[in-house]
Amino acid sequence: MKRGKKYAEAAKLIEAGKAYDAKEALDLAIKTSTVKFDASVDVAFRLNIDPRKAEQNIRGAIVLPNGTGKSQRVLVLCRGAKQEEAKAAGADYVGEDDYIAKIQQNWFEFDVIIATPDMMGKLGRLGRVLGPKGLMPNPKTGTVTMDVAKAVTEVKAGKVEYRPDKVGNIQLTIGKTSFGAEKLYENFVTIYNTLMKAKPSTIKGAYIKNISVASTMGPGVKIDETSIK
Repeated sequence: MKRGKKYAEAAKLIEAGKAYDAKEALDLAIKTSTVKFDASVDVAFRLNIDPRKAEQNIRGAIVLPNGTGKSQRVLVLCRGAKQEEAKAAGADYVGEDDYIAKIQQNWFEFDVIIATPDMMGKLGRLGRVLGPKGLMPNPKTGTVTMDVAKAVTEVKAGKVEYRPDKVGNIQLTIGKTSFGAEKLYENFVTIYNTLMKAKPSTIKGAYIKNISVASTMGPGVKIDETSIK
């Protein structure tokens, strides 16, 4: 892939093959941002797992202490009094069959769906559409629940979901370059500790093979796992 001059100049600040102290790596990710807007900062974990095995297909969600800097549009599918609870908590869209029909007509002006268990029968029919987009609610991530108010509040506060791709990589946004290295580090450590707790007991050898961080369109910076405290 051909890179621009700004990327090439930014990449010169990073020593090839070197694994940096976590805080230094995050600081470099900020300094090597090549865009004019407040770029997102993403961390990528390459794990020694086989997602095809049920016990190794780790998945969950966590509220980052400093949020992600991104505003999440939340759709809540529920009935009765739960609709008022969802609206009061700050949900962007609240309804039931009406919104399911809109999704069937290719409406996707939302980032997260929260649903009560009684709505999953109808929503499940849209699995082929929502699944590939990562939008299907799941009890493991707290998006299938009767406590819709809590779920909405957590998403708005900076809740992120983690799940591996086909080869065992997990990539998450941990904030914006404007956060500064300290706040990004707090979010990063929260995610790291969560993944460590989720380590499958069947793993042999190193669990985490590689960790890297990068800003939007910026070069990647390797993190030395031993520097994480």
